[in-house]
Amino acid sequence: MLTIPQRSKTPRGAAYVDTGSGEPLVLVHGVGMRLEAWAPQITALSRTHRVIAVDMPGHGESARIPSSSLGDFVAWFGAFLDDLDLDEANVAGHSMGALIAGGAAATLGARIRRVALLNAVYKRDAEAREAVMQRAAQIDNGQIDAKGPLKRWFSEEETGGEAYRLTESWLTQVDAEGYGAAYRAFAGGDATYADAWPDIACPALFLTGEDDPNSTPAMAEAMAAVAPRGEARIIAGHRHMVNLTAPDAVNNIMSQWLSREVQPS
Repeated sequence: MLTIPQRSKTPRGAAYVDTGSGEPLVLVHGVGMRLEAWAPQITALSRTHRVIAVDMPGHGESARIPSSSLGDFVAWFGAFLDDLDLDEANVAGHSMGALIAGGAAATLGARIRRVALLNAVYKRDAEAREAVMQRAAQIDNGQIDAKGPLKRWFSEEETGGEAYRLTESWLTQVDAEGYGAAYRAFAGGDATYADAWPDIACPALFLTGEDDPNSTPAMAEAMAAVAPRGEARIIAGHRHMVNLTAPDAVNNIMSQWLSREVQPS
């Protein structure tokens, strides 16, 4: 596993790492994960940017927040930017972190210079919505199933690899209450800011794995089609954890996104 710098904490209890110099890039991981899930991106992108990776509330070393709506997580993220005195930043999120990043782009205006959504859900159909709501209810009842996400997130060929082992360890060690709160927001939040994309003018990247069964290529392409400066990128042969299973491809695509010109506000 790649070396992660020592965490710092904001006065409100958000744990983060801050490394490199240049234009800020803030990274937000997904449900059940921790900021180490961005290790390949922290290492590569900190060569050109100031990279800040944050533990989501109730994950890693970050304090929980009392509510569980996506809007509350987006407000938490805005407060995190305030605590770091970041008037402007690029933001990339993975999975639940992508929903937070999209909400930030929808509500924080010019503070978000560029936004990237990795393996994001978008307007789930009725069947997918029912399945994710059932999983949220099971978590609320104390039934935390680490094997289910692993089956969805990794192919059989990837089972037992380093990315799989790390992801399994994070899922099995996650704080149950923090996980439940984030999963409820994830389950009910895919449509919260979905209709805002036509009004989000910053460069927007929508990246997913070709074989991701939940954050599908069709979802990425649909978001890119309605965002004025949207771009969809699909990584062939990969599923949900592309930031770990295809790090070089992800790093190259993100570097291209970070080089896109930002229109004056």
